[in-house]
Amino acid sequence: MAKIAPSVLAADFTALGKDIAEVEAAGAEYLHLDVMDGVFVPNISVGVPVVSAIRKVTDMVLDVHLMIIKPVRYVEDFIQAGADIVVFHVEADELQNIQAAIDKVKGLGKRVGLSLKPKTSAAVLRPYIAQLDMVLVMTVEPGFGGQKFMVDQLDKIREIRAMIEVQNPACELEVDGGIDPTTAPLAVEAGANVLVAGSAVFGVKDRRAAVLALRG
Repeated sequence: MAKIAPSVLAADFTALGKDIAEVEAAGAEYLHLDVMDGVFVPNISVGVPVVSAIRKVTDMVLDVHLMIIKPVRYVEDFIQAGADIVVFHVEADELQNIQAAIDKVKGLGKRVGLSLKPKTSAAVLRPYIAQLDMVLVMTVEPGFGGQKFMVDQLDKIREIRAMIEVQNPACELEVDGGIDPTTAPLAVEAGANVLVAGSAVFGVKDRRAAVLALRG
């Protein structure tokens, strides 16, 4: 059964503690936090202080997705703020610096993941896959919520699932972008076992029903 990771980007920031408590009570396993720098992606979102504040109000696993350039500069800050899983983009820096960021997260005892934009080939994961705790496939262009699920990413999800099964079966495969009760089963059938959902959870009054609907 897939884990559900509600995306805080879609929550009500004037009542964030309440919204988080509701999705935790609804049975969601992870809380997904999108960090955007306005450079790697065109939008700007939350940073270290918000992650730190959220850590104080929940024991949920904080799944922090860094959509920033040169993530090695900041992974330690986000871990100190309370991140349990730190995911960053393979496209965000040179290969040796991506490796340095992976090493830094693992050296600090936390889980690490790499994310791929829709146009990035699964093949770029080959040097890293055995070291990862998570791979995140973006099924929309990163940077904004509310976009439509890209069905053409299902083949990539299948390809990565096959790589994981051969090289690192414990690695989780997360999907983010346009996930709702219609697209969630498609992602799971293709091999995903963690589903990021924003408006499909935080945009629904009955959060428990929303989480159950995503689980199918």
